[in-house]
Amino acid sequence: MPHLNANGRQVAYTDTGKGPETIVFSHGYLMNSRMFDHQISALKDRYRVIAFDHRGHGQSAPCRAPFGIYDLVDDAEALIRGLTDQPVHFAGMSTGGFVGLRLVLRSPELIRSLTLIDTAAGAEDPAALKQYNQLLFAVRWLGVRPLMGKVMPILMAQPFLTDPDKRADVAFWRAEMSALDKRSIHRFGKAIFSRDDVLADMAALENPPPTQIIVGADDIATPVAKSQAMEAAIKGAQMTIIPDAGHTSPIEQPELVTAAMTRFLEAQRAAESA
Repeated sequence: MPHLNANGRQVAYTDTGKGPETIVFSHGYLMNSRMFDHQISALKDRYRVIAFDHRGHGQSAPCRAPFGIYDLVDDAEALIRGLTDQPVHFAGMSTGGFVGLRLVLRSPELIRSLTLIDTAAGAEDPAALKQYNQLLFAVRWLGVRPLMGKVMPILMAQPFLTDPDKRADVAFWRAEMSALDKRSIHRFGKAIFSRDDVLADMAALENPPPTQIIVGADDIATPVAKSQAMEAAIKGAQMTIIPDAGHTSPIEQPELVTAAMTRFLEAQRAAESA
């Protein structure tokens, strides 16, 4: 993968496809840009598609010092400005959604449309934060591998985890997550779980970008209610609930997520050309 220097940090990315418009994919915690393989394959004939690995994930550089959620926003902004001179369709899953929401608020000129996947605009719930901090304490000393039994059910719904046809996919992601650098993942978790609440800020926007919200029906980490709160707050937002999917719906139900994204993006094209 090529790398781009984003604020002094080497960020790995893929850049494929063709078309007059660009989609940027931003993945979730413990994942990497490979989680969007299906969506990229389906969309690259009509769009330029960029997908990047967050710091400390995939092939991007590890995290050597503490940071916050807005440092991740800085990374994404530097990547977009470095690779294109036009606003992009930003699609963010979980952490990627946290980043996308804050990009809209800080640099709206960069965002043509926003797809929010299995994410939330609010701060972390206190009960969940307590659980996550306990996991982060263990990650700091043990790494991710010994905790996979607790992590996988948070990320993926049981129909996916127990499907014999999905064993290779489950094994792939277990291996990817198990190999993550424990210090980087600890710092990253601290950054995203202490994020601020931007729901009211999004509600205050008079002209937000066209926004689609996609959520797995069985998402534990960011339940459907959080997506409903965003749909109610963001003017013109539309929501799609993906059945039999947890927190990683682009992996668990790739065809359904790709179909929802395609409908949304093509509707934007039609509206702009009308």
